[in-house]
Amino acid sequence: MIVVEGKEDTVAIRRAVDADTIETGGSAINEDVLRRIELAQARRGVIVLTDPDSPGERIRKIVEARVPSCKHAFLLKDEARGKDGIGVEHASNEAIIRALERVRSSGGSNATEAESAAAELEPEIEWSDLLDAGLIVHASASKRRERMGELLGIGYANGKQFYKRCVNFRITRQEFARALEQLEKEGI
Repeated sequence: MIVVEGKEDTVAIRRAVDADTIETGGSAINEDVLRRIELAQARRGVIVLTDPDSPGERIRKIVEARVPSCKHAFLLKDEARGKDGIGVEHASNEAIIRALERVRSSGGSNATEAESAAAELEPEIEWSDLLDAGLIVHASASKRRERMGELLGIGYANGKQFYKRCVNFRITRQEFARALEQLEKEGI
C-alpha cells in the first residue's frame, strides 16, 4: 500500500504502477487514516510517498511516528514540479517508478536484530561527516544536501533532518562516500 496525500496523487500512482493507495487527505491526517495505515502495514506493508515539500514532510513524520516500520520513497523536487506547484500528481510515470525502486526502510527491517540494535547504538554517519562534506555550515550547503539527498535516495532536508535521515535509513559510510565522490565530480 502506498500512502499519498490526495486523490490526484492516487491517480498519478495508478497511472505509473499497479498499486493500492491510502490517502491522508493532506497534512490534517486523522486517527482513522492512521489506523488504516497501521492495518495496511501489518497485513501488506506500507510505502510513504508524499510531496517533496513541508506539508509532505509533516505527513511523513506523523506516519513514521505511528508506524515506524513503514518504508519511504522520495521524489526529487524537480521531478514533482508542475504549473500549480510541487506534488506527486505532477511527477511522470518514470519518476514515480524510480522513487519506488529506491524505497528505504527506517526501521532496519532488512537487517538482523543484532545489526539493528548495533546500528541504533552507533550510527554510521556522524554530524562531523556532514560538516566535513560541506553539507552544513558551508556556502553551498543547501544545494549540496539537495544533490546528496538525490544521490542517496533520501530526498532533500535541512541539516538536522538530513542527519536524522542518514541515521534512520542506515546510510552506510560506503554509500555516503560514493555519493560525496559523485557530488565532487559534478562540482557542486
